[in-house]
This record gives sequence, structure tokens and C-alpha cells, in this order.
Amino acid sequence: MAASYAGRVGRVPYPPIEPPPSGVRFPDPGRTRAPEVLAMGCDFSPGTLLLAYRSGIFPWPHGDAKDDGEPLVLWFSPEPRCIFPIEEAPHWSRSLRRTLRRHPYEVTLDTDFEQVMHLCGETRAEATWIIPELVAGYAKLHELGWAHSVEVWETSATGGRTLVGGIYGVAIGGMFAGESMFHLRTDASKIAFATLVEKLRAAGYALFDVQVQNPHLESLGCLEIPRAEYLRRLGRALTLSPRLT
Repeated sequence: MAASYAGRVGRVPYPPIEPPPSGVRFPDPGRTRAPEVLAMGCDFSPGTLLLAYRSGIFPWPHGDAKDDGEPLVLWFSPEPRCIFPIEEAPHWSRSLRRTLRRHPYEVTLDTDFEQVMHLCGETRAEATWIIPELVAGYAKLHELGWAHSVEVWETSATGGRTLVGGIYGVAIGGMFAGESMFHLRTDASKIAFATLVEKLRAAGYALFDVQVQNPHLESLGCLEIPRAEYLRRLGRALTLSPRLT
């Protein structure tokens, strides 16, 4: 793994602080022929977000707004679900293994969570779902100890640092749900992803949820499993209590 990992951890509380419970009641995604879209509504309170992830559901804001101007937010439980097989040693490509050995970057944990979120939205045209309300909700989760980020920094000759890659997501029990990643330098997001995988495996996490498959995730070794299998794995993962460091 990358020798330049700095080992820094931001001031994130552990164990995480449980917020007030949500008044929302989500439909059960495990029932027979449950739809992928289970609810609609712009509620990013910590209690609602945690309830969703514990139920196998995540929010996906869309670019359109409802008639009242409120963002259109759909709550998904995809069939199939995409995961990274965290229980197995990763099989990175030869080029990525070389990058992980030789890259010049500094890698940190929980040093600039909100900036990672902002850059995930600003650097990808298709990431318009990272709306201000979403950023505010996940930033609160981060303050409570439930959301984390990995940052990749480029250091200048004068000692200044520029954030050039990162990934963020939500950790509950032994489950980590990766939400989005970005890069401003070649392979910087892959470095962040691989570092996160190493840390999740070292801590004893049982499930790395990446939600929906795409070519980039597939190239990193992510695979699809049936939703029912995902929910079984989620139930087991939620009984664990590893610490991401």
C-alpha cells in the first residue's frame, strides 16, 4: 500500500453519537417484489439518514424540483446491489499496484470531509445530486461520527497542500456505504478507494456497499449481488463495532 499515508485522523467522535430518532417509516425493501424506489422526500436529518442505511436504503436527489420548489429526493434500495468484496484480499490491476507503491501524494482520514463532498459534486457533471441540503445532512453525520472521508493531497515545493482526490461515505456497525469519489489528478480517486479498502479490512468491516455498479467501480473489482443477499449481509454487519482509523 502507499508508503505516503500520513495516518492523520480528524476529530470525529467515537463511538458515534446517536441522534434523535426519525419520525419517518420506510417500506421494507426485503419484502417480495419490493420496488427499488421506496419513498420520496427531502429529509436529511441524521436520524432519517441512519434509519435509511440501517434498512438498506439510501437517498438519491434528482435535478428536478417538485412544484413547491423542494428538491426531488428519491430513496432507493437497488436490485441488484453493488458491493466491493471486502472479505477478500483486493486484486488491483498491475498499473494500480504500481501507482500505490510510487505515488507522491499524502493520504489522510477525516481531515476535510465537506471539501471532499463539494469536490465530488463540482468535478463530475453527473453528480448534480450532491445538493446543498445533502451536504449539510452528511456534514452533520460526520460531526456525530457516522460519516468519513479519505483525502488525497498534493504538496507543493513551498509546503502548500491541494486536495486532488477523495472518497466519502457512511459507516454504521461493520458496514461502510461509499457515496462518491473524485479526482483532480490521474488515479487520485483510486488511491483514495484503495486506502479505504485497506483501512476497512484492517478494522474488521464486513460490508463495503458501493450501491450501483458502473464501469469505474467494476474496474476496481466491485460486483453485484441480489438485494436479498445484501440485506442479509447488512444485518450481520450491523452487529459489529469496528473503528475506522
